[in-house]
Amino acid sequence: MIDDTYQYMDAVEEVKGRLAIEDVIGEYVQLKRAGRNFKGLSPFSSERTASFMVSPEKQIWHDFSSGKGGNMFSFVMEMEGLTFREALELLARKAGVDLEQFGGPRRGGGADKERLFVLLELATKFYQVQFSKSKTALTYVLDKRKFSKETALEWRLGYAPNTGRALLKFLQDQGYKLAEIKKAGLSAERRGGASDMFRGRLMIPLADAQGRVIGFTARLLEDDPNAPKYINTPQTPLYDKSRHIYGLHLAKESIRKGGYAVVAEGNLDVIASHQAGVRQVVATAGTALTDQHLKGLNRFTGDIRLCFDADKAGINATERAIPIASRVGVSLSVIDIPSGKDPDELISQDVHLWEQIIEQPKYALDWLMDRYEKLLDITSAPGKKQFSDVLLPVVRQLQDSVEQDHYLRAIADKIGVSQAALDNKFDKTPDQNVPRVRRNVPTPQPVDQLTAERTKLEEHFLSLMLLQPNLRPLATNMVPDMLQGEQAKQLLAFFKAHPDFDGKAPEQVEALRPLADYSKILGLEYEELYQGLDSTELHNEAQRLQARLIEQYVKRAKQQITKQLDTADETATQSLLMKVSQLDALLKTIKGGIHG
Repeated sequence: MIDDTYQYMDAVEEVKGRLAIEDVIGEYVQLKRAGRNFKGLSPFSSERTASFMVSPEKQIWHDFSSGKGGNMFSFVMEMEGLTFREALELLARKAGVDLEQFGGPRRGGGADKERLFVLLELATKFYQVQFSKSKTALTYVLDKRKFSKETALEWRLGYAPNTGRALLKFLQDQGYKLAEIKKAGLSAERRGGASDMFRGRLMIPLADAQGRVIGFTARLLEDDPNAPKYINTPQTPLYDKSRHIYGLHLAKESIRKGGYAVVAEGNLDVIASHQAGVRQVVATAGTALTDQHLKGLNRFTGDIRLCFDADKAGINATERAIPIASRVGVSLSVIDIPSGKDPDELISQDVHLWEQIIEQPKYALDWLMDRYEKLLDITSAPGKKQFSDVLLPVVRQLQDSVEQDHYLRAIADKIGVSQAALDNKFDKTPDQNVPRVRRNVPTPQPVDQLTAERTKLEEHFLSLMLLQPNLRPLATNMVPDMLQGEQAKQLLAFFKAHPDFDGKAPEQVEALRPLADYSKILGLEYEELYQGLDSTELHNEAQRLQARLIEQYVKRAKQQITKQLDTADETATQSLLMKVSQLDALLKTIKGGIHG
């Protein structure tokens, strides 16, 4: 597996960058936030107390009950019974990563990502030139939408001519193959063959957080009842609508400084707000907020304010977003626009009112309760039932028990029912708005308890050696055979060779690189078990663990010697008895160190 990992290192890092480890593992294990980490019940044992940990920060998982751990790839390998390559292929498909770009010679016409970025940049410039020549596009943008020329340039607005193959011909003349153009989402197959994906539309480039174009939203400019008003770039190696946040590259500094982000529905709403000077505004593709969207914004602020339409779609989107926000750990609120106006309509009429209302958001679940109170007759029995039917599944998915209790009381008060009646219904309410833990997952191999105990002992000991260099002299009396794990043996050898390792010397860091994930697991164990203990307690614990490891080693070695004595001649017997004496002396020395 290690050789495969190095061969596909770039692909591994790309997949890790696109997938959150807690989301991958959350398809198999029900996880709950525990500080910076997530906890759940071990999938490898029948424990009742959660000891399975996932660290998003370190990108690793560890099961304290079985001693198993690793990254997202090793977890999928364990659960699905896959090889590393098979796990990589499974997760790459989930992440939308094209493995043809990585790991050796490319097949067919596979275009690498950098070439796709250049291709899309060329397409953007082509559309901008066409925009400057299109009276229809200029009239819509400058006159109808009231965008300035500077705004059109800043957002790189363009126009796709309605000629069928204009962009395709331009890009092919630049040396790009049809397969590459299709891979970038710029070409589609129609009856007459390959043609431009976008025709007769205003082109709005979609950029990543660094400002590189990854796709387009295209708005229809001429009335056509048979054509959708907006179409987007399909899923490509660069564009993933479940992750993309429109305008983030231009909004991120204002979000950092302002301390909050406003999420609008439309791309043109975002442009209008930025032109008016309110620049902490972004958008997603539609109203379907995902974990990835909120995690992306959470890098800049934990205060997320939704500005969706107050129609059924907007209400449903808010319902779905509340549990996601609770899992991600952000504060979600809602901005109410008076008279049902769109943000760009309000901005054009009164930008000061727009500034005012985004500074006065309402906490999302409070907003949802108010909205359903207006829609339902909560004085009637059916209304009370519907009100609780809608809200209890949302409350159930809140991660904080205090917040849950607050809203259970608020709902009971709002509809005038007893707390006991509502609690009884709440206990019977299933989760509805989050993905279910998969039912038909393979059953992993049961863990041998003796093996698991040995693994835990050696990992606890090595975690102290890793984080407490002053304890490393205890490793002097240790030999590799005292440990069972191959990585544990390698780390012990490393400590004996580098007793002064502090993570700063480049050559030592490089030498430890093959054990990077294993070291992260040990770091997680140290945080969970030993953080906060004083130096005396840490030293006593390290001595205790060392003694247990050596006791077990001596016991195993004596059992092996006993078997050998049955067939040994006199000379061999003397040699074996000498080994027993040496083992007893080692054990006495270690125990003496503890009690001394």
